Amino acid sequence: MTPSALLDSLNFRYATKVFDPTRQIPEEEWDVLEQALVLAPSSFGLQPWKFLVINDPDLRSQLRKHSWNQSQITDSSRLVVFLTRTDLTEPDVDRFMTRLAAVQGRDPETLDGYRNIVVSFAAAMNRESRHAWNARQTYIALGQFMTAAAIIGIDTCPIEGFDPAGYDEVLELAGTDYTTTVVCAAGYRSGDDKYASTPKARFPLEELIEHR
Repeated sequence: MTPSALLDSLNFRYATKVFDPTRQIPEEEWDVLEQALVLAPSSFGLQPWKFLVINDPDLRSQLRKHSWNQSQITDSSRLVVFLTRTDLTEPDVDRFMTRLAAVQGRDPETLDGYRNIVVSFAAAMNRESRHAWNARQTYIALGQFMTAAAIIGIDTCPIEGFDPAGYDEVLELAGTDYTTTVVCAAGYRSGDDKYASTPKARFPLEELIEHR
C-alpha cells in the first residue's frame, strides 16, 4: 500500500449512519477483520478483552432496544460488541505469561521478572481503575478494527450510544469477568446515507501537531 492509498482509505472511512441491509461482507474479508482484532496491540500485551460477533437477528433486535433504536445495530452486515475484563488479577497475568512462553518456546520461569512488573502495576490500582485501564486498551482494538476495515473498503460505525447494563443483560454477562464497553457495526453504506459525502471537519494539521 502506498502512502497516498493509505490516506485515501482513511478519508473513505466515516461513521456510517445508514447501512445497506442487502449487502453482506464476504467471509474471506470478514476473516481478515477478525484476525485484525486478534492482532490488536495492548499494553503489556495482556489483551483484556473479548469480541462478540452478533449474527442472530433476534439478538440484534433486542440490542437495538438498548441502543437508542439506531438502525446500524440491525442493518449492518456484522455487529461487534467489544467486551472488557472487569479486573486485572494475578491469574489474568499468569494466563498471558503461559501463552507468551508457549508461543516463544521459552521456559515460563524466564518471564518471572516481566510478570512481577505487570503484577505490581496492577496492584498499584484499585479494581475500578483497573477496569477503566482495561477499557482504554479495548479502544485500541476498536481503532485497529475500523482502520483495517477502511483499508479493504468496508464501512464501520463505532457506537457508544447504548445502555451497557442493557447489553450485559441481553448478552448474559452477569457472573462473567466481562462487561460491554463499545460497539461497532460493519458493512456497506447505503446510497441514502447523506453523511457519506459530507466533508470531514478536522482542525488543521498545524493546530494539532507540534514539532519540538
